[in-house]
Formats: sequence, C-alpha cells, structure tokens
Amino acid sequence: AIILVHWLLTVWGCMNYMLPVSYAWGNFSVLAVGIWAIVQRDSLDAITMFLTGLLLTVLTDIIHISIFYPSHDYLSDAKRFSVGMAIFSLLLKPVSCYLVYRMYRERGGE
Repeated sequence: AIILVHWLLTVWGCMNYMLPVSYAWGNFSVLAVGIWAIVQRDSLDAITMFLTGLLLTVLTDIIHISIFYPSHDYLSDAKRFSVGMAIFSLLLKPVSCYLVYRMYRERGGE
C-alpha cells in the first residue's frame, strides 16, 4: 500500500512538468527499491535501503518543491493540483518511514 500510494502521488506530482526530472527519478528509484524490499521479505538490506531512500527523498522533495514552486501569477489549476499532490506525498512520507521502520524491526533489525 505504501508503494502504491506514493507511486500514484508521484505520478500526479510529475503530471504538469513543474518539478524537474530529478524529482521523478529520485522518487521512482526509491519506489523500485521498495518493490525489491517487498519481493525479498527476508532481506534486511532491501528494507534498510528503502527506509534510507524514503528519508533522503523527504529532504530532496523539500528542496525541489521550495525551489521550483511557481509564483502566484503562473499557478493554473493543473499546476496547483500537481504541486498539491507532491506536497501531500511529502507529508505522508514520515508516516511511511515509521511503517517501514516497523517492518525493519520485524525483520530483525536493531
């Protein structure tokens, strides 16, 4: 569910080409690592990399949104929706990090 929600919000966030390509690459690559963590349920490395990637994308999303947020004159409805979904994804990431951390502890992480 974490992967699906963040994938959908990232797709909607990238819909209007307001955010740079690095936003999409960063988020989709972390989601790919998340799929690896789902497939290999016994791998502690996969879940660690997924958690680390989620934490790093929190920082990079803040930077992307703050730098590339358009001025009020250039905000159309589509851009407002796109940046709103990117912000919503950013707000959900700490919850996702907590859930992934719980999975890390269940797999035997210390």
